[in-house]
Amino acid sequence: MKIVATKHFLKTAGLLPAEVQNKLDTLLVLFAQNPFHPLLHTKRLKRELAQAFSFRISRDWRAIFVFEDNDTVKLINIGNRKDIYR
Repeated sequence: MKIVATKHFLKTAGLLPAEVQNKLDTLLVLFAQNPFHPLLHTKRLKRELAQAFSFRISRDWRAIFVFEDNDTVKLINIGNRKDIYR
């Protein structure tokens, strides 16, 4: 599966605490193999974000993505779970 990231995602990911960045790197390997791997806790979002999904990086951090086509996923945003869905 091809994974592309928006500039916003890359910029925001670079500002995360080091331990969250390291965990994200590990989880992206799983994500590339299967975006619905049980360790990711992937969920379909609702309302305005109904076409998107999120996966858990840690208890407080989430990443949002969309499927561009059957073989491509675009990482859109990353942030704290209390802020990211607004």
